[in-house]
Amino acid sequence: MKIAIFGAGAWGTALALHAAKRHPVMIWARDPHLVASLRGTRRNERYLPGVALAPQIEFADDIAVACSWLDVAGSLAVVATPVAGLRATLRTLDAALPAAARGVVWLCKGIEASSGRLPHEVAVEELHRHQAAVLSGPSFAQEVAAGLPVALTVASASVELQAATVEAFHHGPARIYRSDDVIGVELGGALKNVMAIAAGICDGLSLGQNARAALITRGLAETVRLGTAMGAHAETFMGLTGLGDLVLTCTGDLSRNRQVGLALAAGESLAAIVARLGHVAEGVHCAQAAEALAAAHRVDMPIVSAVNAVLAGRQHARDAVLALLSREPRNENDRAP
Repeated sequence: MKIAIFGAGAWGTALALHAAKRHPVMIWARDPHLVASLRGTRRNERYLPGVALAPQIEFADDIAVACSWLDVAGSLAVVATPVAGLRATLRTLDAALPAAARGVVWLCKGIEASSGRLPHEVAVEELHRHQAAVLSGPSFAQEVAAGLPVALTVASASVELQAATVEAFHHGPARIYRSDDVIGVELGGALKNVMAIAAGICDGLSLGQNARAALITRGLAETVRLGTAMGAHAETFMGLTGLGDLVLTCTGDLSRNRQVGLALAAGESLAAIVARLGHVAEGVHCAQAAEALAAAHRVDMPIVSAVNAVLAGRQHARDAVLALLSREPRNENDRAP
């Protein structure tokens, strides 16, 4: 099995390092200068500094070359771009991938801002010749690159593509579970980024661990409400791509979305935060689309609304928290708006 990773960010590079322990791997990046640096130094200092890349990993800056390289039966194309780059990448892959490719798997977690579509809905519109899947779960790139244990879930309507993804990545310290709940897996991955911004605000305002635990729990309740309204299975949100990813992203110091919340609580502008991070924090782009989905499905998501108010500059972080605390009491398991 050959594996081509389309995107040379932190997570794509880390997953390539893991996969290369068992399979031939190629990383594609659109920036020829980045590719030249990867080849010359065997390091990705821009996105995953301090990590040596395995000598057997190949690199390409021509997407047609990377596609044609997948010429072995059962080969896998893995899209590691942000959500904003998914549509264009899938469109190219659908036309250029050889028949030998087993399918396309994406890693991004979010909602397409321009359309409000989840990644699998984008894939339905752009992929016509290949099976599709999402690989998601609680995973910091730095830890995977260091060879530390990780558990992920592959979700797809194709049992064959689920099996191929397990074959690609289920080895060494990585465990891969299977699911057919694509909506649940994608929503869990998207909404936990928004909740992590809220958790960062909570921690940045020094509201305490009790408050953080309450926020994570109520954030999970919001996610389940929207997910079940959209046809996802409630139990999916109790698993790796729901509760697991939510806890990691809301509490881990490596979480970019949590860092956004911490900085917002300190009074830093969103533009300055994004410029300083240098990496995509998907929750910033996802929050507005998530609120629109909630409105379309008549689902109450006060934490998402509060995050949007802070991101848009309509409300100070502390005022947003006070507004949440002043909401009327309700039954904990009430799903009504």
